[in-house]
Amino acid sequence: MTPAIGIPAPVLLTLLLALALAIVPIPDAAAPARPEWLVLTLIYWTMAFPQRIGIFTAFAAGLLLDTLQGQLLGQNAVALAVVAYITLQLHPRLRVFPVWQQMLVVALLIALFKLLALWPQGATGLPPGSAWYWAPVATSALIWPLIFWLLRDVRRRWLLHLM
Repeated sequence: MTPAIGIPAPVLLTLLLALALAIVPIPDAAAPARPEWLVLTLIYWTMAFPQRIGIFTAFAAGLLLDTLQGQLLGQNAVALAVVAYITLQLHPRLRVFPVWQQMLVVALLIALFKLLALWPQGATGLPPGSAWYWAPVATSALIWPLIFWLLRDVRRRWLLHLM
């Protein structure tokens, strides 16, 4: 059930699902507000398994996201690694917060992710098109309770013995 790299199969599957959700076509009107599925999934798994899921996993997932979205290689990878590092530092406190307080922290982490991803874009001359660039901060925070409860259920059903 655990691959050679030490990441449980259900965790890998949820990360792959998050990558798929990041590139699935959605209507143009809703595209700017697409939640940051991969960041949300990594935040949860980093909180749940800080010894197994962390900076390297986030960096590798970010490289996959960069490749899938056709962005500057390393743009999302570095941003995800920083978010994973901060989550690792905060996880003992973050795990005991109620979900509504976690939503606030998640919003700040998503805003940091978007800011760090914006930096290389600006350096290459590709600034964001509008204020809608920041819309995923709100949508990701609002979707956090659903992600939290779904992934907690996956963890309890399939991974309880790993804790």
